[in-house]
Amino acid sequence: METRHLRYFIAVAEERHFGRAAQRLHMAQPPLSQQIRQLEEQLGTQLFERTTRRVELTPAGELLLDRGRRILRDLEELESDVAEVGAGAAGVIRIGLSGSATYRLLPALVKRARTELPGLKLSVHGEMLTPHMVAGLEEGSLDVAVLRPPVDSPEVALAPLEQDRLVAALPAGSPWADRTELDLRDLADEPFVGYPADSVVTRIFREACRAEGFTPRVVQEAAETSTLLSLVAAGMGTALVPMASRILSIEGIVFRPLAHPPAVDLAVAWRAGEETPLVRRFLELFDTVPAPGRAPRGTRPLAVVRPPLAQEAARED
Repeated sequence: METRHLRYFIAVAEERHFGRAAQRLHMAQPPLSQQIRQLEEQLGTQLFERTTRRVELTPAGELLLDRGRRILRDLEELESDVAEVGAGAAGVIRIGLSGSATYRLLPALVKRARTELPGLKLSVHGEMLTPHMVAGLEEGSLDVAVLRPPVDSPEVALAPLEQDRLVAALPAGSPWADRTELDLRDLADEPFVGYPADSVVTRIFREACRAEGFTPRVVQEAAETSTLLSLVAAGMGTALVPMASRILSIEGIVFRPLAHPPAVDLAVAWRAGEETPLVRRFLELFDTVPAPGRAPRGTRPLAVVRPPLAQEAARED
């Protein structure tokens, strides 16, 4: 399968019309139809259900559209990365970060990387959920991720960074805003806005509510912390977010600590057994970058990461 076939197929799949797809590709319609037929013959399956009025994807076509978009995106990123290295960059690290880590950890990490690894290109994917970052590490679209455990994948290695606490983000007009500290059960009758169901924070939040004897009424979900807090500011509901999220200054929100705050861990992750020298060197930067959460009692608030080679050297000493 050639990339041009993928581009032709995706254009038709997105337009649902051969004529419009041909205009988008700046080509005539008959050659485009011929290329799609060649692709179907090559794959041995029908990709489109064609009628006189509309073009619809078959199940095989839906699969090819999903995977094909990903392949073309990866190819475009690869071309860009190769060009960067060819122009003198030391290398490319593709890093994913959870929402609160994006705001607090990223600036210090980028600053440190510029000092320690001049010429390194960072391809940053911020405000990602842990399942999406794990999938990115497994499929190779990410090299490093700052995520919230647990991670149930033998292909992903983890090193703990820090432990954060959940706090209540309240609309400024909430009757609970006058309190200096809240019990989670105080909010049992309040509407909540939350992260999607597959978020680690959501799982911890729901378990904490169950422990207090209630099921939270979630009226709206948002994957990005900034969007979630904007919904709170609009008065849609209360949210439980990592304490590090307080760095976002959004008018109309007050943060209040919980009497028994649920803990949320933060860890740096990479593909197990596939650490390149550049990834190992990048992981070492976390030793001197302030972590975005609360340090354990009696310790400095620094992330400490010892990549596999450093661990082996320490054992040999």
